[in-house]
Amino acid sequence: MYFRRHHPSARGLRAPVRGLRACGTLLAAAGLLMSACSPGSSGSTRTTDVSLAALPRSTPANLSAYYGQSLNWHECGVPGFECATMKAPLDYAKPESGDIKLAVSRKKATGPGKRLGSLLVNPGGPGASAIGYLQSYAALGYPAAVRAHYDMVAVDPRGVARSEPVKCLDGKRMDAFTQTDVTPDDQAEVSELSAAFKTFAADCETRSREVLPHVSTVEAARDMDVLRAALGDDKLTYVGASYGTFLGATYAGLYPGRVGRVVLDGAMDPSLSAQDMNRDQTAGFETAFQSFAKDCVRRSDCPLGKKSADDAGKRLKAFFNELDRRPIPTGDPSGRKLGEALATTGVIAAMYDEGAWAQLRSALGSAIKDKDGAALLALSDSYYERDSDGTYANLMAANAAVNCLDLPPSFTGPDEVKAALPSFEKASPVFGDGLAWSALNCTYWPVKATGEAHRIEAKGAAPIVVVGTTRDPATPYRWARALAGQLDSGTLLTYDGDGHTAYGRGSDCIDSAINAYLVDGTPPKDGKRCS
Repeated sequence: MYFRRHHPSARGLRAPVRGLRACGTLLAAAGLLMSACSPGSSGSTRTTDVSLAALPRSTPANLSAYYGQSLNWHECGVPGFECATMKAPLDYAKPESGDIKLAVSRKKATGPGKRLGSLLVNPGGPGASAIGYLQSYAALGYPAAVRAHYDMVAVDPRGVARSEPVKCLDGKRMDAFTQTDVTPDDQAEVSELSAAFKTFAADCETRSREVLPHVSTVEAARDMDVLRAALGDDKLTYVGASYGTFLGATYAGLYPGRVGRVVLDGAMDPSLSAQDMNRDQTAGFETAFQSFAKDCVRRSDCPLGKKSADDAGKRLKAFFNELDRRPIPTGDPSGRKLGEALATTGVIAAMYDEGAWAQLRSALGSAIKDKDGAALLALSDSYYERDSDGTYANLMAANAAVNCLDLPPSFTGPDEVKAALPSFEKASPVFGDGLAWSALNCTYWPVKATGEAHRIEAKGAAPIVVVGTTRDPATPYRWARALAGQLDSGTLLTYDGDGHTAYGRGSDCIDSAINAYLVDGTPPKDGKRCS
């Protein structure tokens, strides 16, 4: 799926941030944010009766050394921030088998006023660097009242960025992977797509064999509890966005008695099957595109015509089909051209924030009218976290590793994708076929999934604020309603608007409600709506 992490720094396209899960490209794009590139088992059952069970309240003796560790804080090159390394068991079932080292960073409360403890933040992904998010945005961009009372803290989850990162393809091979055709027209192209996923999976296994079986969301949530203890906090205060909501909800389900003030923004529904979640997200991107298109056709610089949103969608799809046949130049030093896969990812990248719509109109205009794909390629590169020197962050590697471990794949093979194509294309005439094929990613993963679709109830937890945006492309609003309904103490806060997530994106109503909860402990009234 196209899960993207959250980074509400400005009303333009944000620094590449993923909050949901990407499944491959548009291979990876069938993602940000659930497993197989989304949670759930194969098939199309919309809900499950399985509920995540809480862990025992007492700390097991074989984990006491981890819970009792002291963090050695030191300066880490960014003014105002401290860093430390935390140890956790690589395998919680066998703690004696070895450690995994996790990178942690914090910025102490600025004052004045009473210190309320630590506020842990996670921007999503899976695969997004929480430390990068903290140091580049959260510790400076969160409201002053929140930063005054809390030490702002982040840990890169296991397998991500600074925490023993999963490694897969190198830069050149990743370039080829992101250009793989994800709308195959014949059996030969289906075979090529399957081969690309197999190669990606094989390289991950070769380069990350030890850590690959131990990067699940449950394990990352258990790491968060070790960190809570190491920070000296009795309860966890947490703000998670996109995939970070699944991580935070998982923590609440495992440790309901240790839940402090928890905000889950751009929520996911962990009870859905993989196929249903992928299809829901496909519909979410169609909803976001329709909003963009309705705005576009009213503007003089719209490259998709002046008739209607539906006509704009047909024109965009025709443009993608043309790129599938004849990619266009980009001026890229490595020789990459803009084909359908990269162009689609560039468009999807701009769906996360309506502030990027003007940038997308310009990029599409250059590509359609001038046959210059440079601007759309730049949008795609930002999504994949590709630097100008051709290197990639480990976002996409970690994203696949977590997704494919959390839940069984959406499809067992290409024939199941073909059978599901009509429903995906109904959900989105523009993106449906590409997103359906992209969900084939985890089919070839070398490590069998350890998780399953489940409800999260967290019975006995303190109030948990679940935030949903009505036209969120990556985490459809229905997911927020579903998660708030599952949680025993869930409170739903709704933003009637566009874009991915809501906190810190310009709504005083949303920000005031969340700030009051974090600082004063007063959750918003269940069902509160903002615009």
